[in-house]
Amino acid sequence: MISSKLLGVVTITYLICMVSYCTYLCFRNRKFGQVITGIAIFGLVVHTVALGMRWYESYQLGHGHIPLSNLYESLMSLSWTTVIIYLIVEYRYKSKALGVFIFPLISIAMAYASLSPNIQDEIEPLVPALQSNWLTYHVLTCFLSYSAFAISFGSSITYLFKYKKAKEKVPAGADMSELFPSMESLDDIIYKTIAIGFLLLTIGIITGAVWANYAWGSYWSWDPKETWSLITWLMYAAFLHARLTRGWHGRKTAILSIIGFAAVLFTFLGVNFLLSGLHSYGSS
Repeated sequence: MISSKLLGVVTITYLICMVSYCTYLCFRNRKFGQVITGIAIFGLVVHTVALGMRWYESYQLGHGHIPLSNLYESLMSLSWTTVIIYLIVEYRYKSKALGVFIFPLISIAMAYASLSPNIQDEIEPLVPALQSNWLTYHVLTCFLSYSAFAISFGSSITYLFKYKKAKEKVPAGADMSELFPSMESLDDIIYKTIAIGFLLLTIGIITGAVWANYAWGSYWSWDPKETWSLITWLMYAAFLHARLTRGWHGRKTAILSIIGFAAVLFTFLGVNFLLSGLHSYGSS
């Protein structure tokens, strides 16, 4: 399929981005940084075309569904939303250094989807429970929230790195941490991406409940995926509560962000592989 070949090109492009963003920290060249961003944008454009082509191919095969139905398509689509949000953050904060932490996540996800023998990239018909327009609304909002949380995770790692360097009192110009956004900017990125991600996750849970009632006759069944989505929601709710009412900033919220993203990973991947439930089809 043409879409699979294009997604293979995208995987290689993002791997190049991963290496290039790391190299950028060594050379610190402005023009080189612009080239890297150009490569990332090129990868995003091809990625968008590939997903659109896969959607079109599903109609050609008589299935006719958005590419969100299995683990292969989910990883590809989640990587797409993550690149979009990362490029927005890079443009907004005028810093390319966060790509050092974000593109490895994207590259690993896409390479795993492309190379794992346990993941099939064929376009298959949807199981009955997924045959609904709610698939688009629910899954896309959840994926956008996961992507926002991924950016907050990368920013949190960066914040703790800079925090450690500040404690060591490294002289100015003596290390690479100066290339990253300031600690104040990183704290702002962590807060704003989690606030946006929390809103999107809330919408995702609500649309999921409505869809569940339509598909299974119940708004909530304490399925493992539902339960862990709620746990993730509560963790980020605790983050926002600590930030807004307790005045937590900096290192404390960065640690909370990392813990929250661990819950995101388990909700997205761990539940599918380790627990069985109504959402088990997501692992195939």
